[in-house]
Order: sequence, then structure tokens, then C-alpha cells
Amino acid sequence: MKSRRMFWQIAEKIESLIKSGMYPPGSRLPPERELAETFDVSRPTIREAIIALEVMQLVEVKTSSGVYVLENTTDKNLKDDDNISAFELTQARALVEGEAAALAAVSITDEELEALKSTLDAMESGIGAEKADREFHLIISKATRNKAILMSVKKFWALRDTQPQIKTAYASVCSQSDKDRMEEHKAIYQALKDKNTQAARSAMHAHFNRLINALFEVTEAKALEEVRKNTSQTRDLYSLSHLVN
Repeated sequence: MKSRRMFWQIAEKIESLIKSGMYPPGSRLPPERELAETFDVSRPTIREAIIALEVMQLVEVKTSSGVYVLENTTDKNLKDDDNISAFELTQARALVEGEAAALAAVSITDEELEALKSTLDAMESGIGAEKADREFHLIISKATRNKAILMSVKKFWALRDTQPQIKTAYASVCSQSDKDRMEEHKAIYQALKDKNTQAARSAMHAHFNRLINALFEVTEAKALEEVRKNTSQTRDLYSLSHLVN
């Protein structure tokens, strides 16, 4: 298990270097031996990290040539997601992250629980709360030891951060419910700490259920305000007040 966690750590470090521009699209990563020396790990660990990066579609392994950084396809892919609503995203997150929490309850480590606790402290302090919220969910997805789940959750956050209609919808509810969000995250954390799969799943579902209901309330309020606005404009258009007075 320790070795498995190690290759994920190396994969994340290489991913960060790619995103920083150190290894731009089309460039070749250093040889396996050099990477092993750089990160002070075994070559098999580097191989596993490269496989993880390949699954994440960040690199391509070319036989007898090397490992190459792929073009960033995130922005292109997101163009196909323009019609996804905040409701669809939240429902998908509830389904995937509910099961992720259940899986993580079995495999989460003490170190990961400590990291989760740190994100809770950050959220409670209000300093970097949004970043801490994101890290909270990513730590849980990583703790599943399932790369497909991790990729899915990262995709969800990419949608949340890049789609204007989703960003607006989430901003309208998250800023009004800090206390509820805090309590929900604490419940998820406690269930994971207790290694209780059902409680972890239920706590995650409760979190997203409250969120989707809040989205409906905001949507209904905006719709009602629009109706009132249109009615007022129509009243002004056909009003006979100027004749009566």
C-alpha cells in the first residue's frame, strides 16, 4: 500500500511540473533513470507514475522514443460540455462522490485523514476556504485508490471552475451556506475516520442533496423575479393611469 501511495505522489509532482510549464506540450520527459534520481524513488515507482499519467491523458509513451507530454485537451473537451447544467453536475457528483466516500472509508490512511482535517480547519477559518473545499473532495477521491474515480472528480471540478452558468449557480448558493457546508464536511470526515462506509456515503449524499435543493431555491427565486419584472413592464405599457389622473 505504501508503494502504491508513493507512485501517486510522484505522478502528482510530475503533473504539477507539466502544468507549471517546465514540460510543455510536445516535450519529452527526462529518462526513467533521471526521474528516479530526481525524486529519489525506484524506477518501478517511476514506471507506475508514468502509467497513471498516461491514464490521465497527460502523457503518451512512445516505444523506443520516450514519454511525451500531450497537448492540453481540457479546454477543447469543455467546449462539448457547454450545455451541462449545475443540476446535472451536482447529481453526477452526488452519485460518484457518494460511492467514492464509501470506498475511501475502507482504504483512507491516517495521513490522508490528517490532510482532510487540515482542509476542515482552513474552511472553518475562512482562509482559502474554496481551495480547501476542492482539496477535501480530491483527497477523498484519491483515497479510493481508483484512478477512474479520481479522474472523474477532477473533471467535475474543471466543469465547476470553467463553465460560467455553473460558476454563477454555485457561487449563489455556496456563499449563503457556509455553516451548513461546514457541518456537512465534518460529518463526512467523521464517517471516514470511523471507517463507516454507509455513514460516509450517506453524509456525502446529504451534502449534495442540500446543495441541489439550494440550487432549486435560487433558480425559483430568479424565475419569480423575472416574472415580476416582466409583469411590471407590461403593466407600465398598458397602464391607463395617465388618463385617470
